[in-house]
Amino acid sequence: MLEIRPAREDDLPAVAALAVEARDDSPTGAQLGAQETGRLLEHLSVLLAAGGHVLVAEQNGQVVGVVLGRVVDAYLFAYRASLYLDMLFVAPRARRHGVGHALLRAATDLAAEHACADIYSAPVPGNRGVQRFLARLGFAPAAGHRVAPVAALQRRLAADVAARDAHAGRRGARIGLEDLIARRRRARSVLESGPIDLRPVGGGAPSRRHPAKTG
Repeated sequence: MLEIRPAREDDLPAVAALAVEARDDSPTGAQLGAQETGRLLEHLSVLLAAGGHVLVAEQNGQVVGVVLGRVVDAYLFAYRASLYLDMLFVAPRARRHGVGHALLRAATDLAAEHACADIYSAPVPGNRGVQRFLARLGFAPAAGHRVAPVAALQRRLAADVAARDAHAGRRGARIGLEDLIARRRRARSVLESGPIDLRPVGGGAPSRRHPAKTG
């Protein structure tokens, strides 16, 4: 018999084990970090304490599937709440028996309960089985996420700043040299053209004085 229900505290070790299994089930699982059960249990406890939702599928007394979800309230780019599924996974031994559908129905009921407009799912990267399952049920691509390690990003940003500063320094030196050349050209032009006429414009030529007559 299959039962979908909220996880209890004593279910968390089984949920953590499924999370490790989900990583192993993906070709890119090794890129997702160390498979430390203790750390996963800590994350699950934090998720529950922060109002997250953990639904498990229990079959014959064993937890064989899980949904990890959190309600994201309306924010700057969304005027209605959404349910975000961080994980949807069914153990390989329990697949093709409707467990995934049952978990997703429970997630849909949870979304309706919280007046969510949409359900977003973030399956483990590379898990084509989950991707196909979601696509058959009408899930469509919503956005492309990009990820960068913090340390690598800090190094790249520092390198970009240094390169920009060096470019600005070269540009400033070039502008200074061009300005010096322009001023020298102006000075040379003045020397070659003779003294500047300082008479007021429209003042006309200075009048000549006739020498005084004697005698």
